[in-house]
Formats: sequence, C-alpha cells, structure tokens
Amino acid sequence: MTQTLLLDAAGIAKTYAGVRALKGVSFDLRPGEVHALVGENGAGKSTLIKIITGAEKPDAGTLRVAGRDVPHMDPATSHALGIAAIYQQPALFPHLTVAENVALALESAGLWRTVDWRRRREAAASLLARIGSAIDPARTVDTLSMPEQQIVEIAKAIGVNARIVVMDEPTASLTSREVERLFQVIGRLREAQVGVIYISHRLEEIFAVADRITVLRDGLTVETRAASEVERGELIRLMVGREISAVFPKEPIEIGEPVLEVEGLTSAAAGIRDVSLTVHRGEILGIAGLVGSGRTELARTMFGLTPAEAGTIRLNGIPLRVASPADAIRAGIAYVPEDRRQHGVILDMSIAANTSLANLDAVSRHGLIDRGRERAAAQGYVDRLRIKTPSVLADVGTLSGGNQQKVALARWLSTSPAVIILDEPTQGVDVGSKAEIHALMQMLAARGLAIIMISSELPEILGMSDRIAVMHRGTIRGVLDRAEATQSSILALALAPATTH
Repeated sequence: MTQTLLLDAAGIAKTYAGVRALKGVSFDLRPGEVHALVGENGAGKSTLIKIITGAEKPDAGTLRVAGRDVPHMDPATSHALGIAAIYQQPALFPHLTVAENVALALESAGLWRTVDWRRRREAAASLLARIGSAIDPARTVDTLSMPEQQIVEIAKAIGVNARIVVMDEPTASLTSREVERLFQVIGRLREAQVGVIYISHRLEEIFAVADRITVLRDGLTVETRAASEVERGELIRLMVGREISAVFPKEPIEIGEPVLEVEGLTSAAAGIRDVSLTVHRGEILGIAGLVGSGRTELARTMFGLTPAEAGTIRLNGIPLRVASPADAIRAGIAYVPEDRRQHGVILDMSIAANTSLANLDAVSRHGLIDRGRERAAAQGYVDRLRIKTPSVLADVGTLSGGNQQKVALARWLSTSPAVIILDEPTQGVDVGSKAEIHALMQMLAARGLAIIMISSELPEILGMSDRIAVMHRGTIRGVLDRAEATQSSILALALAPATTH
C-alpha cells in the first residue's frame, strides 16, 4: 500500500524581475521523516519554502498536502493545513511574554473572550517542558537570548500540532547542548509522524538528523538521495557543481614578528579576566571555547567597545590605549563582528557606501565624499574578494550571506589594518562561500596580516588556525599548536574546571 505524502511539490517555478529563482523544482515529504533541503545561498531554498508556506505564489507547478490539491496556497491556508515554519530569526513579539506569544498561535480569537492567564501560562510551560526547557512563561521575549527565542518558536509549532514543520537554520544560535535537545524534539516529531523539512549549512547536522536529502542548485532540483547513500564530499560537489578540494585551504606561511600582544587584560563589564595572548605577522590565531566562554567579549574589549580595567595592549611593540573603537582603528586593529546583519554591514546601503564607512577620509575631498572615488574603491574590493553583485551600487541586503560577509571584510580592509579580528567569519554561509572566505583569510595571512579568528566550529578552528587559544569562563585556559590540536584536546581545555589557588 502506497503511503500518502504529507507534501508533494511538483514543477514549481518562480521568477522575480526577470530572474528565475526556481525553474521547475520538485520536492516531497513523507510522514515521520526529516527531509533536508540543501544548496548554496541563491539556490532557491528560501523561495521554495515561501511558496510552501503561502508567503509567495508560484508561477507554475502544483502543490498537494496530504493528498489534497492546493491550487491557491496562502498563509492562512498553510496554517490550517498544519504547516509551521521556524526561521533563523524568530518571529516573536518582543514586548509580550512567552505565554502571550505562544497563546497567539494556540488560541482562537473571540471578541468577548475572557483570558484565563493561569491556564495560558501553564500551557506554555507544558509545551516548553516537552522540549526540555525551563524558560519562565512570564518573561517578556525581549529579555530572552536568541537561542531561547528559537526554543519558544519550536514550542509554538508543537502546540499547534503541525503536521509539516519547516526548520530554516534552526541551530544557528544554539549551543551544542541545545542542538542535542532540538534533535531529541525532532525525534519525538518523527514518532508522531510529523514531517520535518530541515535546512542548514552545517553538513554534520544534515547527516546526523536527515533521512533524505534534496539538493537545489541554481533554481533546479539536482538530486534526492537517502542520507545514508551520500558522502560529505559528494554532497558538496552536488551543491556547488564542482569539486572543492579544500574547504580549509591552509598552507604553511612563514610566521613573522609579534604584531598584537595582550597581557593581563581584564574587564568586569565583559567578564574577561587576566587574558594574555600574542598574534604574529602572517599568523591565524584561532580562539575556541564554548558559548559563554568570553570569546566575543574578549574581541569587544580588544577593540575598545567594552572598557578594560587592567592589562596592556601593544601593537608592533608600542603600548596602546584602546578606550574606544576609534582608538583601535587608528592603531591598526579591525573587527568584523559576529552578527553581520546587525553590526557588520548596513543592509539598506550600497556596497560602495558600506566599504567606505570605516575609512571615509580615503574617499573624501575637502570634507565631502567623492562618489566616483568611492565606487572605484568598492569595485576594487568586489574584484579582489569576488563579491557576486551586478553593481557596487546594489544594496548589501540584496546579497547572499557569504557576499555580505565579504563586504563586511572589505569595509575593514579599507583601513589597512595590521591585525583583524574575525568573529564567526563563516556563520550562516554556504559551503562554497566558506571555502572562498577561508581562501581570502589565507591570502591575507600570506600578505602579512595578523588574524584572530573566533569560531564555534571546531573543524574550522582546526582547519585554519596556526595556533589555538581555548577560552573558559572569561580567561584563556591553554594555547595549542596546530600540530598538537585535536577536537578532544580543545574540548578538554574548554570544559576544564578553573584552577584553584
């Protein structure tokens, strides 16, 4: 007996302003399976999901949900059919409580309906408990961390008894423990015969959780395979259309003299205590550690965003006073932050404007920006960093995640820094863009730049670092040479209890 598909999308096509985003994509979902949807940024994943959830209408193709033709999908129809989506950026009301946000998904509206506040809180607490969370339902969403907000979104989807759950980069902001908890929740959804569409750039997650994998490339369905029948290297080739021989193209470079030396750096506001490190000319110093270990806080302190009460910073042997980012920039320190969309680039401004922001003097005359010089400088970075764009005048928000990251990098390279701090440089970008960004890092190191790379991905830390400093509770617990570093040795330091004196 043939099993009825939960979802059957066939021949889906969509064009935006003359650009064919989807060219006849087909995708299906079975009850109780996790079907991963993978591909580079721009492959068509987001467009397909928007059509499935009713946010966009296809130009051609058919949609069937649980054996029923759906000729006119819209958000209300999608919700009624049991389709729920969980996105990387949670769609919650920040000034309402967790219980109120959950209630908006669960409760039907009524003009004269009396609110049972106690029952509402109990319902939210029960759903959160089902996924192992103890978040207080009375907290307002604006007090929650990004991982906590994501957990609330998952609780909402479970609460509405969704039959099809779309998870779009659901682990981007989660700790490893929270990822394990999410996978347990997915296991329970499987048991309940819920179908999960799982989208992630983290290939190790795809192989850990998916039953089948569908690869999209350039708006086309390339292949659908059982996850057990495809290897990582082959999956990368299917996604990018070519072999990527080195996602981590690390090559030996002669390490030069010390560039940045930090001794005893301490900041109560940042939770940093007695940090000492050195990064040399041509070196990539990786900083590893668990979420909350102080990696980003250390970067912000070195860049002058958070004040330090003690310690010294020297650049090329000269002591610095870094009381503000302006002090750091003048000295030759650059910082590409973790959240590129909020702090790394300005999405509504052009590539040209973004690349000149950190060094307006270079494109100005008599106090006025020379737009021709600005565009020429930006075009140089577009060519050098291989930024995919029709024009330097295009808004950064129109670019893929990997190209946005390249613009953020160009912005700081324009200051001609001696040292650059890269916080999660490849977070949320596809495997092809990761390889390109890693190649850029290698090229910059070869030209003598000193690089500090903060990353939560151990393969990236191991693949690109010359030395690795491991943080734990706001301090550095140890530094490993590339030759001796392993995932086990890094985790041993990251989890080590503080030494008592």
